[in-house]
Amino acid sequence: MNFTLKTMTILALATLPMLAGAAGDHGAKPQGQAAAAGHDMAGMHRAMHASMAGKAGDPAKVSRTIPVEMNDSMRFTPESVTVKAGETVRFFVVNKGKLPHEMVIGTGAELDEHAEMMRKMPGMKHTEPNQINLAPGQRGGIVWTFDTAGTFAFACLVPGHKEAGMVGKLVVN
Repeated sequence: MNFTLKTMTILALATLPMLAGAAGDHGAKPQGQAAAAGHDMAGMHRAMHASMAGKAGDPAKVSRTIPVEMNDSMRFTPESVTVKAGETVRFFVVNKGKLPHEMVIGTGAELDEHAEMMRKMPGMKHTEPNQINLAPGQRGGIVWTFDTAGTFAFACLVPGHKEAGMVGKLVVN
């Protein structure tokens, strides 16, 4: 094997873990569970899914828990949530419906872009910190820090659900 071919082979093999991480971990872990601690490619993948609406929160810094219900009338309860800039909250999310639903936090543009991706890949499941996908009757949580004031949103991006009105408003003062 000549030097160039050997070098290229080593470089190609060295990039495989990065490519696997970039492909994502959608559905690789049970929904609603936090990723394992430590440095991993899934963590890098989640960082690529950062939102202008904030960042993953530290569970030890949660100032309050906000219950959120999802149901088959394509609505969230409550439909609007107000938090303070800098506040870390835990959303305790329950799917009261008979269909799968999810809660995704972001800007309107981020949610629109992600909804389009979901239409192209309807079986995609989420494990990013601003998203939770729940089967009927399932419950889980999102811990989120809202570090910027503004108006944001949360939505169910299962194809057709957002379009049917399954969107909520987040006001950060």
